[in-house]
Amino acid sequence: MATTRWILLLAALLVAAAESARPSPRASRLPESIERFLASVVRPTSAERDLLLRGSPIAKLLESDPGLEVAVFGAIWIKAAPAKYVAAVKDIERFERGGAFRITRRISAPPRLEDFAEMTLPEEDVRDLKACRVGDCQVKLGQSQIERFRASVDWTKPTAKADAERVFRQIAFESVAGYLEGGNGRLAVYRDHLRPASVASEFESMLERMPSLAESLPSVRQYLLGYPNAVLPGSVDFLYWQETTFGLKPTIRISHVVIEESEKETVVASKMLYASHYFCTGLELRVLVPDPARGSGFWFINVNRSRSDGLSGFTGRLIRGRVRSGVADGLLSALTATKIRLESQTPQGASSLLH
Repeated sequence: MATTRWILLLAALLVAAAESARPSPRASRLPESIERFLASVVRPTSAERDLLLRGSPIAKLLESDPGLEVAVFGAIWIKAAPAKYVAAVKDIERFERGGAFRITRRISAPPRLEDFAEMTLPEEDVRDLKACRVGDCQVKLGQSQIERFRASVDWTKPTAKADAERVFRQIAFESVAGYLEGGNGRLAVYRDHLRPASVASEFESMLERMPSLAESLPSVRQYLLGYPNAVLPGSVDFLYWQETTFGLKPTIRISHVVIEESEKETVVASKMLYASHYFCTGLELRVLVPDPARGSGFWFINVNRSRSDGLSGFTGRLIRGRVRSGVADGLLSALTATKIRLESQTPQGASSLLH
């Protein structure tokens, strides 16, 4: 009888252990806000959804006009506090370094010309600027900026590269100062192609194609559109520039980051103000959603949309596939690197996809 009681007790303990190890019904689902977004926008396959629930990253291109936008969704579960990610983003120079990121520098508040001292131009860009004309330029610039290079740089001198970089740094500094003072209306109207491309108009049009942003994050949307007149209480923001390898050539980018933290979720929005190649503008939304049913940690949701005027036509078709696959592959790598970094006890530099 004693032996029977011990066997029954052992069986009960094994059953209890199995029950505790089995995910609860809620843990086998994502938070409701994420479920709604997946169902209405992402529409992942059952295999992709299973991967996500098992803790693996997924990256999926979203529906968009292939000649106009690149849009990608990514997600992963990270067993760390959201505050740890926020701290990493604030230390942007360390967080986005190595790999595709050649250099990343945070811009002072207020900005200083010295913030751009390390900004250099690839040899290919210097050659292109020498031949740059309004309506025909390989570097994204406005009309006055193109004319400035033509007036300020003597391309026959041995100092031409240094002089071009000096002009480029000054333009970058003035562009940032203008944006901080006047918002989107002070961003460039690109004249690298025959058809002018207004960064402000392209950004607003891009947001209109993101109805989910208006529904779930109305205050963030209004802030992105109305800055600097719009306010986002409790948020912090900063600007930074970086040189990154993307597509076929190195690209210099300037971005505005805003971070809004709450108990419900943390939102990190990165707005592309300038890119020397490929893109007119872009927006990367990173939403950190706790899930108590799953345990300590958060779902890291990433939605990246970039607007381009170089993906249409014959030339655009040649590079479109590489750009789209590069965005998806880059996001998948970034999600994995972010997870490894945040879950590590001794974090190393990690990368994140920004446009």
